Amino acid sequence: MAHAVNTRTKGNRGPVTGTATGQRKRKPFLLDLYSTSVGKKYVMAVTGIVMIGFVVVHMVGNLKMYLGAGDFNHYAEFLRELLVPILPRTVALWLFRGGLLASVLLHIHAAYGLTRVNHNARSVKYQSERDYQVANFASRTMRWTGIIITLFVLWHLADLTWGTLNAVGTNGTFVRGDVYNNVDRSLSRVPVAILYIVANIALGIHLFHGVWSLFQSLGWNNPRFNKWRRQLATGIATIVVVGNVSFPVAVLAGIVGN
Repeated sequence: MAHAVNTRTKGNRGPVTGTATGQRKRKPFLLDLYSTSVGKKYVMAVTGIVMIGFVVVHMVGNLKMYLGAGDFNHYAEFLRELLVPILPRTVALWLFRGGLLASVLLHIHAAYGLTRVNHNARSVKYQSERDYQVANFASRTMRWTGIIITLFVLWHLADLTWGTLNAVGTNGTFVRGDVYNNVDRSLSRVPVAILYIVANIALGIHLFHGVWSLFQSLGWNNPRFNKWRRQLATGIATIVVVGNVSFPVAVLAGIVGN
């Protein structure tokens, strides 16, 4: 009798674990990796490299402004003609812009996620001035320099890509394709020139810490390499800031422009 009862009990007993009814659906590998702090750091580093490359190439290309209107406008037209006739005109440029925008959004999202993780892991603020100084000025201001850069990029697009702000405060008219005169007209306005200078200083601070920390995010942070990491970060930040700041200064000084 006892044996029969036990047999019926076993037959009616439900599963003791969730695995008996099927395994939980797993996330794709990349999403699963991104859900971790390590994955977010990798995304920060890779998207950072993409944006650093863009900033450097963008600054170098803009140096053609010193060669005159013909060369500068030709360079702008060259960008629109990338991969023609393989792709229609401007398609490659818009694909590149889309990839860059995706990198920016991923970079911001990963930074926000890491900030939340760090905040939750540290229940109290720095206990002493010495502890606070462990993080240098560039790292402490990354959030604010990032916000300044984001707002500046929106202004930059409205000023020199869409043209909606380019003629504000001037007697000129935005002419699509006439990049040289559009830049000259924009930076001839002293408040706008100051805005560009301040934004690029913020960009330099952000770049310095970004270049420095991306090696650590990728696991390449051997103390023996700290000296050249700092030199590389300083060099890239300095080159970009000096190059970009030179444009408003040159326009105001009458070195370039009409």
